[in-house]
Parts: sequence; C-alpha cells; structure tokens
Amino acid sequence: MIKLFFLLPIFMCTIWWWYLNDRGYTIKEGIRGFTYILSFNAVIVAFFIMMLFVAD
Repeated sequence: MIKLFFLLPIFMCTIWWWYLNDRGYTIKEGIRGFTYILSFNAVIVAFFIMMLFVAD
C-alpha cells in the first residue's frame, strides 16, 4: 500500500491543473496550490513512515 503513495500527489496535482485550466489561470498563477498539495502529501507520507517505525 505504501509503495503506491506516489500516486496521491500526481492525482491531486492533475486535478489542480485541470481546475486551473478550466478557470483560465496559468500554471504560474497556481504554483502556490501545487506547493500546498506537495507539502500536504509529504506530511501524510512522513506520518505513515513514522507509524511504521513506531509499530514495529
């Protein structure tokens, strides 16, 4: 399951990119959203990695 975590940020960034294109924004205008998405996913992955070490 953990080996598929790389799909979550790809999926979320794709949705964000689609939203930006649909509303007429450029990628440069939406860079903060990509930053938030990647930061959020990094926290999620770090939490689960920490839980793996704590549970062992």
